[in-house]
Amino acid sequence: MGGSQRPAESGKVHSRILKMTLCVPESVAYWKAPVVPGTASERARFAFDGHWFGAKSEARVRTLISHLDLRFDAYPSALAALRFWQPPSDVAPWICHLHTQLSDPVYRRFSGEYLPERLAKGYSTVDRDAVARWVDEHWAGRWAPVTCVKFGGNMLATAFETGLLTDGKDPRKLTAPRVPVVALEYLLYLLRETTVEGGLLDSPYFRSVAPDESSQSYALGALRAVRLKSLGDVREFDWTYPDLMSWASAQKEAA
Repeated sequence: MGGSQRPAESGKVHSRILKMTLCVPESVAYWKAPVVPGTASERARFAFDGHWFGAKSEARVRTLISHLDLRFDAYPSALAALRFWQPPSDVAPWICHLHTQLSDPVYRRFSGEYLPERLAKGYSTVDRDAVARWVDEHWAGRWAPVTCVKFGGNMLATAFETGLLTDGKDPRKLTAPRVPVVALEYLLYLLRETTVEGGLLDSPYFRSVAPDESSQSYALGALRAVRLKSLGDVREFDWTYPDLMSWASAQKEAA
């Protein structure tokens, strides 16, 4: 990605979440690992020899590297900020959630459209079969029924690990989460530098972490390094820092 071209959310539908869910410990290890040039295969070999992910097999390390590359390396300023900052443990799952959304349009729509819409309709729970039906309805004929069920299980597991659901087994209880302020600010600063469809507050990224009016009011009121200003029907952000790295540097200094 050369020049001044902005990174963009992925629009290519795929099934990578069937092989890798949120993977917070592996993502944290990736942020802490040294920068290694070369192909994905070469970097995977280096990661395996260096035990980046503990005792995982070489085949699993290859899968992790290829997926983490798409989640994080595709957003170089974000990865540089994460390596410099090293987010606290309560923030890491939300960052992994955001990057999974950016790299996976199926999970993006699931977490940022389907779950908030279900909550708005008055449903208190969700289960794997309901999600499998949703996948089959939106991508009719693309995957076999058994694969849709696997999608349902893995996306629910990812959402639970993030904090969007409160139960690890069906039926999963839906919740409007209280997201750490720094995770909200990371989301906004990263999306400010990323090409995404729609406005920030209408995006599936913000809706996934603030799915209802109460959680949206909390999120916008809790922000410190970015403020929303409204003048009639016009809303715009007032940014404390010029870019994501400057913001991350301030978080590191304050820790």
